[in-house]
Amino acid sequence: MTYWGSLIGLASLAGTTSAAALGAYNVDPSSVSVSGLSSGGFFSAQLGVAYSNVFQTGFGVFAGGPYDCARNQAYTSCMYNQNPSITTPIANMKSWSGNQIAPTSNLKNRKIYLWTGTSDTTVGQNVMNALNSQLSNFDTSADVSYVTTSGAVHTFPTDFDGSGDNSCSMSSSPYISNCNYDGAGAVLKWMYGSLNARNTGTLSGSVVSFAQTGAYGASGMDTTGYLYVPASCQSGTTVCKLHVALHGCLQSYSSIQMKFVQNTGYNQWADTNNIIILYPQAIPDNSLHTIWSGTQLSNPNGCWDWVGWYGSNADQIGGVQMVAIVNQVAQIMSGNSGGGSTPTSSTTLATTTKPTSTTTSSGSTGTGAPLYGQCGGYGWTGPTTCAQGVCTAYSMLYAQCLLPL
Repeated sequence: MTYWGSLIGLASLAGTTSAAALGAYNVDPSSVSVSGLSSGGFFSAQLGVAYSNVFQTGFGVFAGGPYDCARNQAYTSCMYNQNPSITTPIANMKSWSGNQIAPTSNLKNRKIYLWTGTSDTTVGQNVMNALNSQLSNFDTSADVSYVTTSGAVHTFPTDFDGSGDNSCSMSSSPYISNCNYDGAGAVLKWMYGSLNARNTGTLSGSVVSFAQTGAYGASGMDTTGYLYVPASCQSGTTVCKLHVALHGCLQSYSSIQMKFVQNTGYNQWADTNNIIILYPQAIPDNSLHTIWSGTQLSNPNGCWDWVGWYGSNADQIGGVQMVAIVNQVAQIMSGNSGGGSTPTSSTTLATTTKPTSTTTSSGSTGTGAPLYGQCGGYGWTGPTTCAQGVCTAYSMLYAQCLLPL
C-alpha cells in the first residue's frame, strides 16, 4: 500500500502553530486506553497498571517489557533479549495494590495487547514473553492478544509506506516501518472491538498542539503535546473515545518532528471511529539522574521514564510523568456530557500530601475535571479538599487525594 500523501500536510502544520491551553471534549470516561512503543511500551504498561482506574479500556505494548522491571535489577536486564526476573515485580504489584497503584483486580477486566518482532535485538521477544507471563497473574488469557511479526526489528509496525519510514528489517530513525502489519489498527480494534474502515484519504479532523506545562507537564517532558481530534469530536455532540499513543526513545517531536503523529496510522482509524488520539511528548535530557539501580544515568534519547530518572515512584501513583499524562486525560474528558458509560468507583489511593488547587495549564482556577491533586469529579459529592492527605470518602473516578503538582 502506498502512503496517503494527502495526509502529510495536515499533521506537519501542528509543529508550526503556537500551543494553546488543552481543551475539553465529550469523551466517555470508560473508553480511555493507552499504547506505546519501546520506552512508550514500558510506560503504557506502567499507566495501565498504576492507573487502571483511569485507563479503563486497557493498554497496548509494542516492543516493551514487564511492569516495574528495572527497579530491582539492572535496566539492561530488561533489554537486549535478556530474560528479566519478574518475581519481584509481581510481588510489588500485589503488595502495592490499592495503595501505591490502583487495585490489581481491575486488570481482570482490561484489554491488553502485546506485539513484538522476531528480529528485535533492542528489547526482544524474551522480554515481551516476560511481560506476558507477568500479566497472566492478573488478567485472563481471553483479554490478552499477543502478536509476533516474523522478521520485524525494533520498530512501530505499519502496513503502508510512510514518508521517511523504513523497511521492516531496518531499526533506525524514525523507527516506524512497513511490516505489512497494521499495528495501530490492531491495538485499537483489540481495545474497542469492530471498527469502521480507516480513512485513507484526507482526514476530517485536525492535529491540535497544546501547552504541555504546569499540571500537564513534568521533568523529561517537552513543553508542547499534540491531539488528533476527528471532526465528529470537535462540536461536543458526539460521545467520543480517547486513546493515548506514546512514542518511543528517539521518536519525540524533538527527534523526528511529526512523524510519530502522522506516520503510525492511529489518526486514520480515529477519524472514522470517533476516537481522539493524545500524543504526549518526552524530550532529551542530558543531565545525570540517580535511577532505581543507584547509578547515574542521563536520558539523551527522550525516553519515557521506566528506569526511575524522575523519582523513585516513577511507576507508582504520583510518578510525575504519569501524573502529567493522567491530568491531560482528565482535562480532555472533562467535557463529557453524561453520555457513555459511568466510571466505576475504586478503592481510595492514600497519600500523605495535601493537594493543590485545580488549575488550568495557564495557572487560572479550573472549572473542568479536577486534577489529580484534589478530590472530586464524576458524581463526587464529598469534600473538595483532603483531610490529612486522604479523602474522607470516595466515589467514581477522581475521588482520591494524590500528590500535588
